[in-house]
Amino acid sequence: MDILRPLRPAAQPATPHPETVLRTVFGLPGFRGQQAAVVERVVAGGDAIVLMPTGGGKSLCYQLPSLCRPGVGIVISPLIALMRNQVAAMHQLGLNAAALNSSLSGPERAKVRASLRAGQLDLLYVAPERLMMPDFLEMLDETQIALFAIDEAHCVSQWGHDFRPEYLQLAELARRFPRVPRIALTATADMQSREDIRRRLCLDNAELFLASFDRPNIRYAVVPKAAPQRQLLSFLRAHPGESGIVYCLSRATVEQTAAFLKASGINALPYHAKLDPELRSKHQDAFLAEEGLILVATVAFGMGIDKPDVRFVVHLDLPGSLEAFYQETGRAGRDGMPAETLLLYGMQDLVFRRQMIEQSGSPPDVKRVERAKLDALLGVCETASCRRQAILAHFGETMAQPCGNCDTCLTPAETWDATTAARKALSAILRTGQSFGTGHLVDLLLGVKTDKITRFNHDQLPTFGVGTELDRKGWGSLFRQLIVRGLIEVNHDAFGALCMAAAAEPVLRGQEQVHLRRERSPRAANAAVKKKTGGEMLDAAASALYETLRAERARLAREQGVPAYIIFHDTTLAAIAAMRPATLEALGEIPGMGRTKLDRYGATVLAAITLAGKT
Repeated sequence: MDILRPLRPAAQPATPHPETVLRTVFGLPGFRGQQAAVVERVVAGGDAIVLMPTGGGKSLCYQLPSLCRPGVGIVISPLIALMRNQVAAMHQLGLNAAALNSSLSGPERAKVRASLRAGQLDLLYVAPERLMMPDFLEMLDETQIALFAIDEAHCVSQWGHDFRPEYLQLAELARRFPRVPRIALTATADMQSREDIRRRLCLDNAELFLASFDRPNIRYAVVPKAAPQRQLLSFLRAHPGESGIVYCLSRATVEQTAAFLKASGINALPYHAKLDPELRSKHQDAFLAEEGLILVATVAFGMGIDKPDVRFVVHLDLPGSLEAFYQETGRAGRDGMPAETLLLYGMQDLVFRRQMIEQSGSPPDVKRVERAKLDALLGVCETASCRRQAILAHFGETMAQPCGNCDTCLTPAETWDATTAARKALSAILRTGQSFGTGHLVDLLLGVKTDKITRFNHDQLPTFGVGTELDRKGWGSLFRQLIVRGLIEVNHDAFGALCMAAAAEPVLRGQEQVHLRRERSPRAANAAVKKKTGGEMLDAAASALYETLRAERARLAREQGVPAYIIFHDTTLAAIAAMRPATLEALGEIPGMGRTKLDRYGATVLAAITLAGKT
């Protein structure tokens, strides 16, 4: 693949209007959500912090302003594979983009640097380590810069699941380039991580753009683990020929699972940190380029992966937090088309995750937050209510009605009347001054005279020993579900103490009932995920044309050595198949069909439509 497209003269044309660029370059009829507000802010020279879900259109928020402002947009990205794919995507749009990273040869790097100095680049992708090298910063001092975009900005936060120390150096950009707007972007960040992004990157005056975390096209399902390989195979049989990711906790499980799937006739490859680097890179490239390939991976894979047509994500083991779960499942359905996720979890997973936290060597306050994050994920696993509502609530977002597209909505869980037990739990929280965590409260309810119980005279409270109807595991589940329901809040600043939320008042007073989830058998739970996601939008004739277009796209991709989705997303092909445009003008109205793609592929697409109409 060429490092650069043919270079244009350095002279800059008049600043174009964002909506014109959106339409002519990106082939999109309009902005989505908060994109327009973000673009307006950055084009005007303001800083921004952008939190949008994966597939929500974050990249456009810096790509488009880079074209509307004088100079080059500098995009800080953590992964070579992501840089390579985004550069290829920009070339397909007719833009001058390049990347500087260790995969380039000396002459290739020199060519990129020369183009940067000559002002011939629209976008330059670079890793944070290379950006902060003194010689590179000195070169930028002599360069007209449109903006700095800090992608995967949650990497700056020690509370995030992808913390990268090298991101901390990026605060230097505020001092060195005070007049250049900066935009920090991430797909997931809780309140602590958001504050870290603002503080650690010196984005004090940045406007926060917080989009909905809802991904309505994704179906969530959580199933108790029992014979996980069989459960996985049952799930995959509903997804023949589709691309997906299967996450495992250990390298050994990755290898075993990939081998099992191959033996079962499924196209799967392993990916983990201990694979030979060349083989690991080969497997990642194959996943990005091929259709219908399954990658079995540890969490070493995935951050920044820009493949839009991942149709499913499976977790064979419990992730470490709800943030990690959301980030990893968010790699499915980036194109907006229906996608599914499946999480298998068991008590052994929980034991192992807690051991990892305790043995991590992290400071006590970090361990405490990690334990709370794990409990939040368990609460979502155990909830009887809509899983999507529970996930969104964790990120501070309220969803008024159940989603109708998760396993608990489609196959409601068996529940039990937990009103009395919930009132006992809330009473224990209040009578101990809302100053203690779950473990101490469970000891109180079970009547266990620990040193801590006697030291605080809690064995003299009326709630001491009133909760023997549940065991320790049962009380732990009850507290987690009450947190997910918003009846209890966790005070991380007070060592994880539980506090009663305002919504709990009617329950405590006996004015409102509480029904919580009773765990169902793996056999019953499996039934909730055997049926493939609905949402097929094309009739028989359009489906046949869609497959013809996919085959033609695959041929073009092979000729150019790029992934198929770089040429057209599935959503673009589906729209073409549904509308069957007969002219270039009509084809140009299809979302994703910008001016350059229309010039390059328009005749080929129209020929495929005509041929399909004759068969």
